[in-house]
Parts: sequence; structure tokens; C-alpha cells
Amino acid sequence: MNNKAWFYVGLTSVFELIWLYGFNRADAPWQWALVVLFIFMDLNFLAKACQYLAAGTVYAVFAAVGTIGTILMDTFLLEQTISTAMMVCMGLILLGVLGLNLSDPSADEEEENHG
Repeated sequence: MNNKAWFYVGLTSVFELIWLYGFNRADAPWQWALVVLFIFMDLNFLAKACQYLAAGTVYAVFAAVGTIGTILMDTFLLEQTISTAMMVCMGLILLGVLGLNLSDPSADEEEENHG
């Protein structure tokens, strides 16, 4: 398992949540400039992660973290409500990403090529 690659996946996921939060809060031009900066940083680490892991794997994790993180951010930071159905769906997203990653035969090849 390539720790650097997963570190990049973690960074891109965090930066995605930061700029999404910025979309909700930015008013001044300098705040929008920070949002754009975080978007570029997000894309940079997304590209770096794809150098080491299969793009499908990276994107599945990235999208899952972004989706679940956005819902949790809306709930805890923006005081939106979360329903039981939403929590069940978040669990299904996690199970789906885990299932995709575990059943991906190219993951073993990627590990051999970059490990």
C-alpha cells in the first residue's frame, strides 16, 4: 500500500471540503481568492494521487469523502438537519466505495508497480 498516495487522497478530500465551505461563506474578493486557491490545491493533490493509484479508486474515495463530508459539514457547521435516510445512504456510499476498492483487480497491479 502506497502511503504517499493515500496521503494525497486525504489532502485532496480535505481541500475539497474547505473550498466547498468557502462557497457558502465567501463574500469579499480576498475570500473568493482563497476559495480558488483551495480549488487549485485540491486538483493538484487529486492529480498526484492518480499518479500512484488507479484513477477510479482515487475518484471513488474522493467523491465519497466529498459527499459525506459535505452532508456532515452542512449538518454541524451550517445547522442543516440530517435524516435517518441520509445516514443510511451515507453508509451505503461507504460500503460501495469499500466494495469497489476490495473487488478491483487492478489494485494489486498498482501496488506491485508502485510498491
